[in-house]
Amino acid sequence: MTSSTAQKILDVAQDLVRNRGYSAFSYADIAAQIGIRKASIHYHFASKEELALALVRRYRMTFLQALQSIEQAIADPPAQLQEFCALYRGGLIHQQMCLCGMLSAELVVLPQSVQSEVRDFFGEMTAWLQALLERGVASDRFQIRGSAADEAALLLATVQGAQLLARAAADSEAEFDRLMHRLFLALCPGG
Repeated sequence: MTSSTAQKILDVAQDLVRNRGYSAFSYADIAAQIGIRKASIHYHFASKEELALALVRRYRMTFLQALQSIEQAIADPPAQLQEFCALYRGGLIHQQMCLCGMLSAELVVLPQSVQSEVRDFFGEMTAWLQALLERGVASDRFQIRGSAADEAALLLATVQGAQLLARAAADSEAEFDRLMHRLFLALCPGG
């Protein structure tokens, strides 16, 4: 599935899901944007479930690679958290939500296999944030009130929610920045 057509299909599908959601796009929408027939999409992805699975797996891998790059390039936990938040801020330029955030809003209508992939994404993000918070607390860079696991879940929910609220704002990037500033004040009260 490394063909350029398959990649174009995934790219368009990702944009559609991040803008509209799973239920609000079809193979006809993808075909129209790429300029191919629906049958060509079925050749690469026999069903919408198969397409969604490939989409979420690719998104998870891309996100995990971005987190690895953050860890390798930056040692400071607050700076790493800023880069994590920047991943979410970046989607707002195109009025896009996190792919898995959009899919989680429709979780009950998704095939079980896709539901599992979405849950895995959130588990991975929470685990990464938990480890980040633990490093930050150990180095006196973060102050948290509960367990690192609970704070990581709250942090992920806050970033996801901030992206949602910011998307509806007149200046989405400024709104996201304002909300993230409040988050950082809570985690790093000393600066």
